[in-house]
Amino acid sequence: MEKEKFYLTTAIAYTSKTPHVGNTYEIVLSDAIARHNRFIGKDVYFLTGTDEHGQKIQEIAEKEGITPQQHVDKIAGEIRDIADMLNISYDGFIRTTDDYHVKAVQKIFKKLYDQGDIYKSEYEGWYCTPCESFWTKTQLKDGCCCPDCGREVQKTKEEAYFFKMSKYQKQLEEYIEANPLFIQPESRKNEMLNNFIKPGLQDLCVSRTSFTWGIPVEFDPGHVIYVWIDALSNYITALGYSVDEKGELYKKYWPANVHIIGKDILRFHTIYWPIMLMALGEPLPKQVFGHPWMLFGEEKMSKSRGNVIYANDLVRHFGVDAVRYYMLHEMPFAQDGTITYEVFISRYNSDLANTLGNLVTRTVAMVNKYFDGVIQSGDVSGEFDEDLKNTALGAISAIEDKMSTFHVADSLDEIWKVVNRANKYIDETTPWVLAKDELQLPRLGTVLYNLIETIRIIASLLTSYMPQTAEKIARQIGADELSYESVKSFGATKQGTKVGDAEVLFARIDIDKKLEELAEEMEKNSEPQVEIAPYKDYIEFDEWEKLDIRVGKVLECEPVPKSKKLLRFVLEVGNETRQILSGISQFHNPDELIGKNVVFIANLKPRKMMGYDSCGMILSAEHGDNLTVLTTLKDVQSGAEIV
Repeated sequence: MEKEKFYLTTAIAYTSKTPHVGNTYEIVLSDAIARHNRFIGKDVYFLTGTDEHGQKIQEIAEKEGITPQQHVDKIAGEIRDIADMLNISYDGFIRTTDDYHVKAVQKIFKKLYDQGDIYKSEYEGWYCTPCESFWTKTQLKDGCCCPDCGREVQKTKEEAYFFKMSKYQKQLEEYIEANPLFIQPESRKNEMLNNFIKPGLQDLCVSRTSFTWGIPVEFDPGHVIYVWIDALSNYITALGYSVDEKGELYKKYWPANVHIIGKDILRFHTIYWPIMLMALGEPLPKQVFGHPWMLFGEEKMSKSRGNVIYANDLVRHFGVDAVRYYMLHEMPFAQDGTITYEVFISRYNSDLANTLGNLVTRTVAMVNKYFDGVIQSGDVSGEFDEDLKNTALGAISAIEDKMSTFHVADSLDEIWKVVNRANKYIDETTPWVLAKDELQLPRLGTVLYNLIETIRIIASLLTSYMPQTAEKIARQIGADELSYESVKSFGATKQGTKVGDAEVLFARIDIDKKLEELAEEMEKNSEPQVEIAPYKDYIEFDEWEKLDIRVGKVLECEPVPKSKKLLRFVLEVGNETRQILSGISQFHNPDELIGKNVVFIANLKPRKMMGYDSCGMILSAEHGDNLTVLTTLKDVQSGAEIV
């Protein structure tokens, strides 16, 4: 019988910088979903990868003095190393610089152009480089900043190709309404429909000419294909899709069962991507799941705040499966989760060291102590046995139910219900008391058999979430198989099986000592905090208007005799010249200022300095021991007003 197909993807990680733990949550979440579906018998293909083009990457590479390809090779390698470190079971890893992807994207762009869905025009608007997004003036936050990331935007005008989004608006609306599970969670579906789709879709800019690091438009070499068609199409090009050929993986696995993405890029995956697929005549993915963010306390992670946590640091301190457990268990279904070292260590000690770890080690230790490590028969039943068995056997259906809707944290709770019930069973049956009575040894053997069998089921269920821990448990209890079929019945453990030595799965952590160690490490690795002078009191706008600030071109600049600080400037201001003295000689060589456009206050009352008239004030920026004269970014007519 052919297995049911299950194709899931993560969003591809942007290769601007090394991702922090908040960025890596998504791939751990997706891995748990992929492993669970393999566990229950599905034919799974799990795709992840890296998004490697764009203006931001080109600018970073230029600052580093390397090529964009060298930069993305480095970061993509780090991202893949992080995935491997976290034991991610991906089947495919795509890079958007891969040759096959580049060729497929060029063909997709050409097809959409040839059929009239893409046209050439000119773009004029506001651009956010970090988000790679264009905005209209009315969409900006506070009139100047990107509504997504809050950073300042730049006004941009350039020739570009556009995708006719509005052509497919009605079709997309109807699809979403007819497929209520397409966008999950439900609140995100309502947001997309009511805030973005129904108000009307604008045509989408899909090429750029202001930078070169991207996939060239073959028939118009001055253009590179913008992020939307490039990055989003990875979900099909990775399966061998091309306009003129559909690979075997594509035929087998598309449409995707689910795209797992962050809530911040939901718009691109539920509007842009479905419309592209409609235009190509291809089926749409069955579901897009927008997961919440992992915050540091109540804040987004930021290196400048010194609150960034990296997955490799967590793994170094706590181990891979402890990190996986925290990420999967502490993230709510539809609300942002939080990570702090205090909460992490608390969960580690309570859930992993005490509850799970202690159950396994003391059970194995008792089998070794009372029966020389040999598992006895389980045929002397008693009180509490049935409840333990029913709890263990009931877990798999509850987990399947939770995982089918990606309630991953809730599914882990179902496993811990079994763990807690097993610990309670030990307290109820008191094996150490039974061991004192030789007549009770058969019953003791059954109690320990029931515990070992329950632990086997727990280990089997944990393979999707904590695979290394599941393997360690299996070795300790002598289990040969951790399969889906084996958790459907109680009694798979064979009498006479030899257990291993009782080993500590998770050593309890001294929280105060560890927090002190982590604080020292974070302080060492954080960027220094920049201190600036306090702001002055607010002024009214009419007070600002009293200042006449102008641009002047430096014609002459020389030291003032007998002065250690003063430089004498002669500025060209339109058709006149003006002399100004400024106490900046220790910061600037006069020769470097000649010919520069400097900014000065023109209506400051003249005053005598060292025998010279100074008619104005040249503006400078000062911080600490550094000072620099303010100049203009581009050449401008001397005498121009600063407004």
